[in-house]
Amino acid sequence: MDRRLEALLLVAEGHPVAEAARRCRVNRSSVHRWLVQYRAEHEASALGDRPRSGRPRRHPRLTPQRLAAALARDPRRCGYQATSWTVPLLAHDLAAKGIAVSPRTLRRRLHEAGYRWKRPRYVYVQRAAHLAQKKIL
Repeated sequence: MDRRLEALLLVAEGHPVAEAARRCRVNRSSVHRWLVQYRAEHEASALGDRPRSGRPRRHPRLTPQRLAAALARDPRRCGYQATSWTVPLLAHDLAAKGIAVSPRTLRRRLHEAGYRWKRPRYVYVQRAAHLAQKKIL
């Protein structure tokens, strides 16, 4: 929308439509269309993107709540020899439950839900008793 407003401001300042289109890196017909939209309503909101149709999601059952529930389970209790979930392992587990999803789609959905992957850090419960001897203190 910034590009659209910039083009309209340039035209309002007296610049030709062709120059406004060149500066904003759009086609002249786009600038003309934006001028018509703005003049019809005299509102900047008239220049906003309209809802578009698109292909519906193929896995509507793969909701953020379902992902949270799947990630809350321990992979070892599900029969896997892993201490944390990886995308391929989670995709395999979901496929076993009837939700066949590609790792790429699963990564995208995890990212949309706000999940980030970090390497697990191992934390020892106690300091080693012989640590002083190792450091020669």
